[in-house]
Amino acid sequence: MANKSDYFGLSYIVSVILAIIPVTSWICGAVTRFSEGKIVAGLIRLLFGFTIVWIIDLIMMIVSKHILRLIPV
Repeated sequence: MANKSDYFGLSYIVSVILAIIPVTSWICGAVTRFSEGKIVAGLIRLLFGFTIVWIIDLIMMIVSKHILRLIPV
């Protein structure tokens, strides 16, 4: 079985592909944060998703196989 990554339990490769595309990264990142109960992080993602947040999420996904989490889940 493949290792699970961040976006909805999808595989690492699929999550990286989704993180590379800005629109899907923005949507998946916001939905993921809202589903974890992180309302403020979800709102920040919706407002600033196409800026530095996207680049940080992409780097974190490639390096650590997880999107940026300020508070561990």
